Parts: sequence; structure tokens; C-alpha cells
Amino acid sequence: MHYWVFWFLLLQSILEYPQPVDDVLDLVTQVRMEARALRLELERIRLEQEAEQLILKQGWQVLIVGWLLLLVLFLLFIERERSRRREENEEGNVDANEEDDVGNEEDHHAQDNIGRTLMERIQWPVQDLQRGCEWTMDLMDNFTIYFGHVLTNSFYPVLQRAIGVGSAFEGWSPREQDVVYRLLIPMTPPRGHTFHLEQDTAGQRHGRNFRVHVQLECTCSREQQGESMLCFLHHPKEELRSNQDRSLLDTLCTGSYFDVHKTARWFYQLVRAIWPALPQSHTWHLVLLPSRRSCQFKVTNGAESFRIEVLFGVRQGASDIFVSSQPRGAGTPRTMWPETYAVAEMKFFKYIARQAPPDSLHLRCLQFFSHVQLGIGFPTYTIKTIVMHLLNTRAVSRWRRRHFLSRLIDINRSLRLSLVQKRLNHFIVGNQRLPEEISLPPDVQMAEPPNLFHCLVMDPGARSQAIGEYLDLQRRITAVLNPGH
Repeated sequence: MHYWVFWFLLLQSILEYPQPVDDVLDLVTQVRMEARALRLELERIRLEQEAEQLILKQGWQVLIVGWLLLLVLFLLFIERERSRRREENEEGNVDANEEDDVGNEEDHHAQDNIGRTLMERIQWPVQDLQRGCEWTMDLMDNFTIYFGHVLTNSFYPVLQRAIGVGSAFEGWSPREQDVVYRLLIPMTPPRGHTFHLEQDTAGQRHGRNFRVHVQLECTCSREQQGESMLCFLHHPKEELRSNQDRSLLDTLCTGSYFDVHKTARWFYQLVRAIWPALPQSHTWHLVLLPSRRSCQFKVTNGAESFRIEVLFGVRQGASDIFVSSQPRGAGTPRTMWPETYAVAEMKFFKYIARQAPPDSLHLRCLQFFSHVQLGIGFPTYTIKTIVMHLLNTRAVSRWRRRHFLSRLIDINRSLRLSLVQKRLNHFIVGNQRLPEEISLPPDVQMAEPPNLFHCLVMDPGARSQAIGEYLDLQRRITAVLNPGH
């Protein structure tokens, strides 16, 4: 169809605007080349669509085979239990109402057996995350005490008590080894300084980025009240240089903006200097690890080791949203502080833990999927986001052992639908159904949630790759849950 349109336009142009023969031949050649390129492009699009449909069809086949095997196992359990109950009922002459109660008990018992069987087939990591979190927090509390002593009357950032964030402090980890205990240290401005967050409006697809503008404020009134501090704004530089430490602008800033790299180097120096004074130093060995946007170190005592990463953050108002030193991809500028939702997510998991029954397996579901997909290509954060959405829409009482298979199916289905729709909404941003104890700034709460699968919309090749990774994930799940099939 497009091919004849090109020829019609060519003929029309020749009739209306006669041209030399050579120019006409050149135009004919050009139109032929454009028409051929158009046909090739249409053919490429058609083949890509057919390939995606084939991949999705294969994905359904793999998924159906794997989950049908589990369903057959489930039905066999139910039938066996019901047969046994019928035999007992015939012997004991159980009335109709009792039979209904027994039937419900049979279903729950059979579902529980399915959950127990699946749990036994999964090789769970042997971890004591609670002990690791408690030990890490004790260590950081000791550091915080000495930070207060060392930094008193200085013009470095005021370091608040560390907040445990990330998978370990949420109660799960995709890895058995190399668990990272991640903490965020809130920082507030020292005397005579203020922090102002300035949003970077360029490239906000995957989350907002900020710069922390550091400004000096007048402290003449404090000086008049007897505080031993000279006002950085109204005293001569020579007097300040001779009688007072340098301002934060002269130590940890580039220009007038808080510098992540300088802050990380400064914090490393603090840790190295304070460590010998801590009680943990008598039986543990400290190894500092290189990092430009955080402070990473490992502590070992021969039998145990803990890997710890300390991030730095500035709180947005009184909310649970921070800007932090955690990088957003390679090449994050040194004065760029990406917005982080780690504290809000940690508080959400704590809230669920308080609401859920003691035998809830929501963390097991998350751990299973995040572990089985390692090395395939899906970010762990993708699986975590899907589980958080489900926890926010499924009753917490529906995550027990007898619901284990159903919740695994839910997670798998949500991932597949997100791939088909090429959309997975961020869990925190724009979420109007969060627990009241999680505080969001109004602009975060009312914002359009970012699409974590934005790349699938922009790049057809990325979507095809993601679907292929999804098929690999199905094979792994089937291999784990149905060994030998």
C-alpha cells in the first residue's frame, strides 16, 4: 500500500514540476530505495511481533507444565485425605454438619501438606539475619556515641542514629553468603549552616535526583548570648581563619553543594580513627573496603564476619523519604543525591511483620523468588516490588504455609502480566494505600508512580530479552519445585 503511495507522489511531482531526465532518474532511484527500506521495516516489525507471540506462547507452555505438576500433587493430597476421612466417617457415623467441618479441615490439611512439601524441596539459606542486624546496630550505636564526642563544636555534619535499611533489615536476603547489612545515617547541618534540597529536573525516569545546597546563616544573636562561635557571614575572614574551624562549605562541599565523595572520605577517616576505642575492636578485626559514595567495611573474628555498608542521607522534612549517597547507575555526579525510599520500604515490612500471623511465609516467598532468579537478569528490586504490591492487596492472613503455592503463583503471574503490559509501578511513589505510620512528602504521595519497566517500552529488544529471562526463570522454578521432571 505504501509502495503505490510513493509512486503516486512521484508521478504527481513530475507532472506539476517537470525536471531534467537525470534528476528524474535520481528521484526514481531514491523513491525505490525508500520504498524498499519501508518494506524491510514493516517486515522487521511483523517478525518481531510474531517472535514475541511465540515466546509468550512458549512461556505459557513452560508455566502450565510446571504449575500443573504442582496442581496434580495438590489434588492427590486432597483425594487421599478425603478418602481417609470418608472411611473414618462411615465407621463413626458422623453427621452432615460435622462432615462439612471435616471437609474444610481436609482442604486446609491438604493445602498445608502441599506447602510443607514445597518448603522441604527448597534449599533455604541458613541465616541468622536478626542476630546480624542486632550486632550491626550495636556497633553503629557505639560509633554514634563517639561521633558525638569527636564532632562537638565542629562545623561538620551532625550524624544522627543509623537506620537499618535493605533486605537484611527487612528480614530476608537473596544470598546465603555475603549478606550486606546496609544502614543510612541521617545528617543535619551544623551550627551556622542550612541545607536546601534542589531537584534536578533532567532525566527523572527512574526516580528523582537532588543536590544539597549548603548556605551560611547569621549567628550574631548566638554570639551575643555567649556562644563561643563567630558568625561566618559578618566577621572578617582573617579573624575566622585564626580563631575558628573552617565552615562546611570549605571542607565537604564542591562550590556550595554537598559533595558525596568528600563526605565518604571524611567518614572513612572517622571510622578508622574511632575503631580502636570501641569495645568490639578487642575481639573483632576491621577491614575497610573501597567505595566512593558510601563507607563499606567488613568485621571478622575468625568464626564470623559481617559486611556493612553505611550510606549518608538528608531527610525531606519530617518524612520517611531521604536523599542519599546511594548511586543511581554508573557515573552518578559527586554532588548528586538520589531520592531513596529505603526507610519507607523497611517500615512497610516492619508493619507487615506486626500484622501477620507468626507462621506467615511472605518473606519466604520473596526470598525464594529473589534467590532463584539470581544470575538471570531481573533485578532483585523488581521481585521485591511485586511482593510489596501483593502484600498491600492480599490479607496478611493469606500468607501461611497452606497458601504458599497460591502466593508463588500470584508472584509469578504478576511478573508475567507486568512484562506483557510493559509496566511495573513503583511501590512507594504515588501510593495512596500505605500504612499511616509511613510518612511521605505530599509531592511524593501525589506523584505519578515511575514505571520500573520503562526500558521495555523504549527498547523492543529489551522486552524480548526480558521475556527470554522470564522463560529461564520458569525452568528454574520447575526444576526446584519438581525435581526430576
